[in-house]
Amino acid sequence: MLSAIVQKVTGMTVLDYLKPRLFEPLGIDTPTWVASPQGISAGAYGLSVRTEDIARFGQLYLQKGNWKGKQLIPSAWVEEATARQTSNGSSPNSDWDQGYGYQFWRSRHNTYRGDGAFGQYCMVIPELDAVVAITSGVRDMQSVMNLVWTKLLPAMKSDHLPEDRAARQKLEARLNGLVVKLPLGQPSSSMGAKISGKWFEFPKNERGIQAISFDFSSSLPVLLARTTTGLSKTPIGMGSWRKNPDDFTNGLGDFLSVPAHPLVAASGAWTADDTFNVKLVLYQTPFYSSLVFKFDGDRLVFDAEHNVAFGPTKLPQLVGQAGSTQ
Repeated sequence: MLSAIVQKVTGMTVLDYLKPRLFEPLGIDTPTWVASPQGISAGAYGLSVRTEDIARFGQLYLQKGNWKGKQLIPSAWVEEATARQTSNGSSPNSDWDQGYGYQFWRSRHNTYRGDGAFGQYCMVIPELDAVVAITSGVRDMQSVMNLVWTKLLPAMKSDHLPEDRAARQKLEARLNGLVVKLPLGQPSSSMGAKISGKWFEFPKNERGIQAISFDFSSSLPVLLARTTTGLSKTPIGMGSWRKNPDDFTNGLGDFLSVPAHPLVAASGAWTADDTFNVKLVLYQTPFYSSLVFKFDGDRLVFDAEHNVAFGPTKLPQLVGQAGSTQ
């Protein structure tokens, strides 16, 4: 509602309004925002930026709205927005019971934060002159903040810590070694040649998936999906990740839980002679989907699950029949 009000008053979406006033001064280059069918930025959710960008935003508020000597946000508003404006509970162990400001949550340890679905955090700790930015995909959001309070906070000091090159090198090595896990299984199966190019048609369903086919004729398989929104073609890495083109959007909403235009990487493996698993990862986000295709003669049994979602994470099973779809 607030986003709609800003757009009506300014004639600009909140995304466009904030670009020269907030995003560009902070060095946030490519923000995207989910919009309504009327073209209104969602406002309450759906803003996609990098974790580093969230850290910059938190630093801006830590500095009372000042960025490189320029006051981007009035300091009085920062104080008011991040203060406790209303009570929202009384549990001392819950970060959702510490009060609420203007679009900011009060948190334990005299801190405040912005947070997004499934564990996206911008945590500001004024007493330690610190900002913690976290991108995670979890169902228990409190568990993420508990780690900050029990592991990170006790090790933080109000003064500067002495330089520790060994620890920094160890941290950098750990970060450089992080990988997204590939689906486990074999790179090939005799079933691949039998079903390659065959289309399996599905009864009418809420996800709009009409038919699915695979092309296993090369070392780089392709998943083809015909949906109510068009035809999508997804190259799949075997024992590796295959990034898909930036314009790969048709049909994505039928598999993935995020309705934007994300960058996607795919990898596959055979977990049995008749079962092919595909993992679709939105590699600039914490979201991914696991697709399981089991081939049974002229039938295809299709199961899909998201790591997190606003609704059920496990989607209804679909059963397709070999047909003549081209």
